[in-house]
Amino acid sequence: MLALGKLLELTLTDHEPAEKTQVTSRGVRLRWLGEGALEVRPPEGEDCGLDLLLSAGIHGNETAPIELLERLLHGVASGTLIPRARVLFLFGNPAAIRKGERFVEQDINRLFNGRHALSSGFEALRAAELEQFARVFFATPGRQRLHYDLHTAIRGSKIEQFALYPFKEGRLHSREQLARLAAAGIEAVLLQSKSSITFSAFTYEQLDAEAFTLELGKARPFGQNAPVNLDRLEQRLIQLIEHTETEAAQSLENLKLFRVAREVIKHSDNFRLHLPPDIENFSPLPQGYLLADDIAQTRWVVDEQDARIIFPNPKVRNGLRAGILVVPDAGQQLG
Repeated sequence: MLALGKLLELTLTDHEPAEKTQVTSRGVRLRWLGEGALEVRPPEGEDCGLDLLLSAGIHGNETAPIELLERLLHGVASGTLIPRARVLFLFGNPAAIRKGERFVEQDINRLFNGRHALSSGFEALRAAELEQFARVFFATPGRQRLHYDLHTAIRGSKIEQFALYPFKEGRLHSREQLARLAAAGIEAVLLQSKSSITFSAFTYEQLDAEAFTLELGKARPFGQNAPVNLDRLEQRLIQLIEHTETEAAQSLENLKLFRVAREVIKHSDNFRLHLPPDIENFSPLPQGYLLADDIAQTRWVVDEQDARIIFPNPKVRNGLRAGILVVPDAGQQLG
């Protein structure tokens, strides 16, 4: 197997390969772009016209997606997986991956769409670098652009595998892309309704890619991800890379759709989230429930029907989102 196919090993050892470009016996070109970044090009004349960005490790302790990308790369480097798509593999936060921690100084996934320019430190520089990797990769006009940013969650979830679909004014969410996610084992999708500062929001809003944040179970250390079954997603990614995907069904009957009702923002150190520390994502909340309170008599009371909570985290920095209230969506605004 080609040495560049061992991107995780290179990343974990903080090693820069001497040979930056390698070609498999099948004519697949691997090119090391920088720490945690590897571009794969199909054999000459076999390019299907898809640019596929696969990122993982934006949070360093979310290892199941990192292991998934490593398996795909091993397949490419060993010649058992022959790409017809251009693929960019990105391990988002190498320093945090090496530490086995969510981040080193601050959450990278709150530093995109220009937010890094308002900050400083290692993660801010890395967010700018990741944006540039994506910008260059998606620079060729007339090609399909698809980005999956793969994560696992801090906590358990009543819906284990779900996606967040970014928002851009004047652009409809794609029924075809949702059907593709359903075929990959994604059980629910949150249709966002405002601009965001995550990596997938950057590629969706600024680079016109179809882009998703995929949440794939609970965060666990390397080698302990057996409870997370990513077989369907892995098979779908292989089909995308090899361009062997059959026509995706248009039915979304088994896919649960949600939309954001409200975001709960932490304004100060006085913020209190009135939820059990082990509450799972997508847990239902009754109407009238006092969800949180903060300074100046700021209160969040649940008044929506069928409301559920995702990403509750009272430990975020002041000014950031400490949870999202979501409600079911009928999917009437799909393209």
